[in-house]
Amino acid sequence: MPFDVLRLALVQEASGLDPAANRARLAELTPPDADLVVWPEAWARDFGESGSDVSPYAEQVTGPFGTELARVAAERDATVVAGMFETSHDAARPFNTLLVRGAETASYRKVHLYDSFGYRESDRLLAGAPAPVVVTVGGWAVGLMTCYDLRFPEMTRLLVDAGAEVVVVPAAWVAGPRKVDHWRTLVRARAIENTVFVAAVGQPAPRYTGHSLLVDPMGDVLAEAGDGAEVLRGEVTRATLEEARRTNPSLANRRL
Repeated sequence: MPFDVLRLALVQEASGLDPAANRARLAELTPPDADLVVWPEAWARDFGESGSDVSPYAEQVTGPFGTELARVAAERDATVVAGMFETSHDAARPFNTLLVRGAETASYRKVHLYDSFGYRESDRLLAGAPAPVVVTVGGWAVGLMTCYDLRFPEMTRLLVDAGAEVVVVPAAWVAGPRKVDHWRTLVRARAIENTVFVAAVGQPAPRYTGHSLLVDPMGDVLAEAGDGAEVLRGEVTRATLEEARRTNPSLANRRL
């Protein structure tokens, strides 16, 4: 039976440059009483200095990081999502991948690479195919996207057309002028225009913006972190989703 309420934990923590230390923190910080736990983008190993080569830290999804993620998910009886660099056919450019471990096993390769604001993510990473990845957690359809994907409204719509009721957005949203405002605005916009819950989790300051958010389908912020390390908790309810879609039937009314 589907859960009427889904309990979420968003782990706003900074990943380091030591993959073994990052793996160890999965067990340390994944709470025991959440149905869905979302970690940031690139949790297995941070990006490092701007423009640095991340390929030496890429691994298969069945490697040490995926194995530990699955162990922690089983131990906590939860579904856990976290980011890593995944080996590809191009030895110099891995994928920026989200792993899902728990009741379902899945992976999502970031589609939109961060070639913006002076960065060139495509110089060191490969883009994934633009196909929706939606998993089931407690009877809820949960769609996956990563960081810069948030700036492309068609990405969220693709997930919603595939049935997503909750969209999770692990990120490493780089700090800078207007960046917190962009982040909060875009997270709320994706929720409102698609009448879905959006759970967006980032790494904290000073390098990144923090401000992880859980937003409901009418755009109300249910929970928000500051810019420091924090485990943000919140719940999504089916009654809220159904009421929002009755009140604002934009998905049914669209003509394009």
